[in-house]
Amino acid sequence: MKKCEKGTPGYLREKLKREIMRTIAYFAIVAAVFLLGYSQTHSKKNLLTVVAVVGCLPACKALVGVITRIPYKTIDPAEAEEVAGKALHLTVIYDLVVTSTEKIMPIDCMAISGDKVFGYTSGKKVDLKDTAAYLRKMLRQNDLPEVSVKLYDQYKSFLSIVEGLENIAAVEKADTKEHERQIAHVIMNISL
Repeated sequence: MKKCEKGTPGYLREKLKREIMRTIAYFAIVAAVFLLGYSQTHSKKNLLTVVAVVGCLPACKALVGVITRIPYKTIDPAEAEEVAGKALHLTVIYDLVVTSTEKIMPIDCMAISGDKVFGYTSGKKVDLKDTAAYLRKMLRQNDLPEVSVKLYDQYKSFLSIVEGLENIAAVEKADTKEHERQIAHVIMNISL
């Protein structure tokens, strides 16, 4: 199976598939160890039962990863392709689920141009102002104090912003890719 990198379209779907496979494998190993012990001693009171019970810890941890990712969907491939086609000079990251101590905030796509970050979320329960404020706070804590963040819940509005940023970036031809990668790195680190 081809590995899908964080920040690329389809990442959430691939990560969920991997988590499901890992969870199934862990629980299968636990069941196999338990059944092996039971078949040898014809009793649940054996050392392999203890090993199987302890083996439930990583299996349950993997199950929590599956449960955490299930509600969040990947960006529509047509939208991802459209954004990528219009953002040739911008840094674009996709399929983010930003987490804080209070909230989980899904973001479908973010376009980064210099010190400006614009994002789109299709999640109806996401508080755009709080999420943008949280992202600004995290960027400030990581020595990126000048970055502005704005989020949209309307795809057409976001796409028009991306087109405008692309036009500006194409004319200016400033080399800000490394700075944009730093911003993207911080955002991806606080994302599932």
